[in-house]
Amino acid sequence: MDSRPLGLILVVLGVAAVVVGVLLWLGVLSWFGRLPGDIRIERDNVHVFFPITSMILVSIVLSLLLNLIRRLF
Repeated sequence: MDSRPLGLILVVLGVAAVVVGVLLWLGVLSWFGRLPGDIRIERDNVHVFFPITSMILVSIVLSLLLNLIRRLF
């Protein structure tokens, strides 16, 4: 069994994680989690956050990327 494709996938995922981390660190993605439809409840001792719209956006982007990758390979 050849482990090269698995290694390539892990490297690509690692690079993508680093890029997203740098974008978050720089504040480029500061809007993420504050979209209309994200529910935030803050009371005295309770903080509840439901990122519904943000997770739908992530789901759509990942679905498009994975379909594109699948068609290319």
